[in-house]
Amino acid sequence: MGERSDHPQGPGAAEDSGGSGAQEIEATVVLGIRITDWPALRAAARAAVEELEFAGIDAAGQREALLREVSEDPNAALGALLHPDRLTAAIPGIEALGGTLEISVTDDFAPDFAELFPLEGEETEDGGGVGDWLLTPRTACLLHTQLITLADSAYDDLEEHEGDPVTDDDEQEWAVFARLPRRTWGMHRAWRRSLARGFDDLADDLALGEWPLPRCLAEEVALRLALADARQLLIAQPQAVADMMGDLPVDLYDYDWDGCADELFGVYGPDDGDPERDAAARTEDLLGATHPEGWFLTYEDAEEREPGRGYRR
Repeated sequence: MGERSDHPQGPGAAEDSGGSGAQEIEATVVLGIRITDWPALRAAARAAVEELEFAGIDAAGQREALLREVSEDPNAALGALLHPDRLTAAIPGIEALGGTLEISVTDDFAPDFAELFPLEGEETEDGGGVGDWLLTPRTACLLHTQLITLADSAYDDLEEHEGDPVTDDDEQEWAVFARLPRRTWGMHRAWRRSLARGFDDLADDLALGEWPLPRCLAEEVALRLALADARQLLIAQPQAVADMMGDLPVDLYDYDWDGCADELFGVYGPDDGDPERDAAARTEDLLGATHPEGWFLTYEDAEEREPGRGYRR
């Protein structure tokens, strides 16, 4: 006969052992996550916060503060949905003993522009595509980089200067807002924050594989700056740009900034009826006729961006 064991075996072992002998386990889960639909993530996080019970003197204020946080910050939204208590509540047969959640942003993440902007049609011997104009992977990558850089610089301006006006004496101390028309130099902090978000909105279009078509006058100004900076960086630091591209495929239309201006501007917005006038001239007319507060009004023929999308900072 085999040796008798006092330890239960088989599928019913845990049930037979009783709660007093339950095993305690420390589990570590590492997730790599890419946000592909920020509005959906934000809505789910807000719903999760609404389900929470708040205690204390100002429970309603606590809820509102957290709702505001998850509405503006993707990290906070993930934190609300991935909280250990929330995750373990969905697993039967266990009791949560506590835990912590750490979320870090991967600094070196970049969209796969070769996949997002595939080169279509046959290639010629020199590697160029044929047919209609293309927004190529390398052009999209460089333009995306400049949009993100401008957004970062605009938020940096806000942190350093808040709502202070730009002046001739300190013009060099501003990275972005001194580059705008002088009539905007005295605009308030909320206006500037919205413009910073405009760079991110266009960058997000590219990260989703969409052309960054300006949907309002502010986005036209933002795209202008990004195209100018991309052109200048390619001239001043060609090797740095080449290193940035890595193994992205080469195409005849790479860095065709004039083509970008022709194809990306003027898709949305009012038409003055003059086919001889280019998009740049039309934009200049709009800038002269529109108060800066009206720069963020969505063009009638463009889809409005999600109003509750929040800000990166």
